[in-house]
Parts: sequence; structure tokens; C-alpha cells
Amino acid sequence: MPGRLSARLGSRGKPDESKATILQAAIREFAREGLAGARIDNISHAAKVNKALIYYYYIDKDKLYGATLDYVFQMRTDRLMKVLREDVPPGEKILRYVGAFFDYLVEFPFHRDMIQREVLVLERKSQMKRVIHRYVRPLYEELHKVLKAGIAAGTFRTVDPAQFIPMMGALVMQYFGNAPLMKLISNEDPMKPDKLAARRAALLDFIAAALFEHTGIKRDADSE
Repeated sequence: MPGRLSARLGSRGKPDESKATILQAAIREFAREGLAGARIDNISHAAKVNKALIYYYYIDKDKLYGATLDYVFQMRTDRLMKVLREDVPPGEKILRYVGAFFDYLVEFPFHRDMIQREVLVLERKSQMKRVIHRYVRPLYEELHKVLKAGIAAGTFRTVDPAQFIPMMGALVMQYFGNAPLMKLISNEDPMKPDKLAARRAALLDFIAAALFEHTGIKRDADSE
């Protein structure tokens, strides 16, 4: 018998693996139930860790909720900021950004649901103020620069970034929020791959039509 037990998931011996597993389970629980309805017991069961370990790492449900918000918004910011800092013209950059944002929401449905819930409900305003300062505002400022550069170059119409940026984000997010209603109306699943692809293409075309100064500009959504 070995002199000591090897570290195992669910113990304090593998903090990185344990924390990652807890966060993934917490994201699913918070996305489904919100902060008020989420239960640590459910998160413990889904993560296959002792409930005491969750409290050891995160102290209480509020702290765990804050950690999940950081995780979700950090991942979103990292992905989208990378696109905005590419060395490509403003028009191409905006289309790449919109496409990357849409793809992120498709790939991570629990992240998407948690973001939508938080933006609409603001379950912890103090948490969201921190998230906005750390993750949302830098993206907004970078988008603002891209729009201003495109306007100065004559690529974009003279739009107000303060109006256009939130409208653009709402167009991306709205499809997923309305998906259950659209399924009832059309009797088709809006989340099927072909429907998602059609929506992505239509979204990019719509934004290009609203933003580009010259109708002849290439609206190729995917120069990715």
C-alpha cells in the first residue's frame, strides 16, 4: 500500500480540476434556475464532489455565482477581443466579430442562457457592475474604435456607436431568446444546424446592409 493516497477529484488535492468541474456544474445550474433557485446540492451532485468542498473553495452561493460570471464573461471577452484586434479592415472585422459572437452562443448554450438571464434580471447588481467594468466595457470600447475607424475610412455610414453597438448585440442574442416562441410559430426547430446557419448568414447580411456605406462592398460573412 502506498505511503500516501494520491490526490483525487473531489478532494482538496486537485484544486484546479475540482474548481473547473464545480464551475461547469454551477454554470448549468445557474443558467437553468438563476441565483435564487440554484441549489448547492444540485451542483455538488452534478460535479460529483462533496458539498463541503464547494464551500471550501467558494465560501457561499453568492461567491460561486460571481466566479461563474467571471468564467463566462472572461471566455466571451477573450474570444471576441481576439477578433477585434486582428489586423484586418474595419468592415471585415465587424463581420468577423458578429460571426464569432453568434458561434460562441451556439457552442456554449449554458453560457448563453446565463448571460441572457443576468442581463435581463441583474440578480446581483454589485456582481454585474464588476463584470461590466472588467469584461464588457473593454469590448464596448474596442468596438467603438472599430466603428469610428470604419466611419473615418468611408466604409461605414455615420452611425452613432452608442446606439449601434447595443443594437448589434441585441440582434445576435435575440434569436436564441426567441427560439422557443419561433419553434411554436413555425413548427420547426430554430436550433437545428441548417436553421442556425441560415440565421447567421441573414444576421451578417442585415448588419452589413445597415452599416456599410457602399452597397457594393463585399458582405462575405466568413473571412475567418
